[in-house]
Amino acid sequence: MNDSWLEIACDVPAELTDVLADYLAELSGSGVCIENLNVDAFSHSEIIHSPTTTVRAYFTSADDIDARLAEITAFLDDLSGRYPGLFLPKPAVSTVRSEDWSTSWKVNFKTLRVGRRLLIVPSWEEPRPRPDDIVLRLDPGMAFGTGGHETTRLCLELLEGIMDGMPLLVSPSVLDLGTGSGILAMAAVRLGAGRVCAVDIDPLAIEVAGGNLAANGLAGQVELGTTPVESLTGSFDIILANILAEELVRLAPHLTERLAPGGTLVLSGILAEKEPLVRSGFAPYPLEYRETRREGEWVALLYRKGSAP
Repeated sequence: MNDSWLEIACDVPAELTDVLADYLAELSGSGVCIENLNVDAFSHSEIIHSPTTTVRAYFTSADDIDARLAEITAFLDDLSGRYPGLFLPKPAVSTVRSEDWSTSWKVNFKTLRVGRRLLIVPSWEEPRPRPDDIVLRLDPGMAFGTGGHETTRLCLELLEGIMDGMPLLVSPSVLDLGTGSGILAMAAVRLGAGRVCAVDIDPLAIEVAGGNLAANGLAGQVELGTTPVESLTGSFDIILANILAEELVRLAPHLTERLAPGGTLVLSGILAEKEPLVRSGFAPYPLEYRETRREGEWVALLYRKGSAP
């Protein structure tokens, strides 16, 4: 295991975040971190008053960091050339120790109430729940999903509402796509789901999710794996997909296929300005749009699949 990682950080307008993140994720093979800076650092004809995000990619000490830096700089220069007036600063390089990377998030992770009765509690804190609270103990480590991010909260709130609206004695099957820390899968089980399947392309996320399930006494109650949704079998009454907008559109036919007749689809991880893109991408499929839930600059979409004739 590496004692330290090399971090390359790039500042770009929010509209270019996904393009850069996809490129860096493929280049590094170790994932990326996206941080919203909420400043208006750029102004040009096509990207106006855009908040800036910092996209951080991580490389091992064995990587040729000079070569990677040159590739990233060339990619940023190419992006700048596509938009007149856009200037992208040079990427910054720093060293991050593994123990710092995996624990630094703890400073800002506190007990959090989401929805009507979900209480998300860091593993090192003692909760003070109300009588009907559902307590979810969490240690996300290096996997996404503390409940603090708007996209996760939107999913949890919608999931709670869906489950509360289920008839008594009905235990729906749930697919959590891009499970990260496993928080949505855990909430589904505790809210009364039957079969729960949680998948993520990152093996580390599956490891973290497994640890969180065990800490909540839910080991064995969730099917964990890295199987892509394209390769999954069977259908699900509820699908939760909290991933990038473009990836949601790409997976639209597979998500529709995996959703059972009468089932509910929750799409999150969508910047507000990309809602039209996602809605357009799902329009050709036999899904009924029900609702857009908003928080900050993020939205989540709710769809329902028609019942079988």
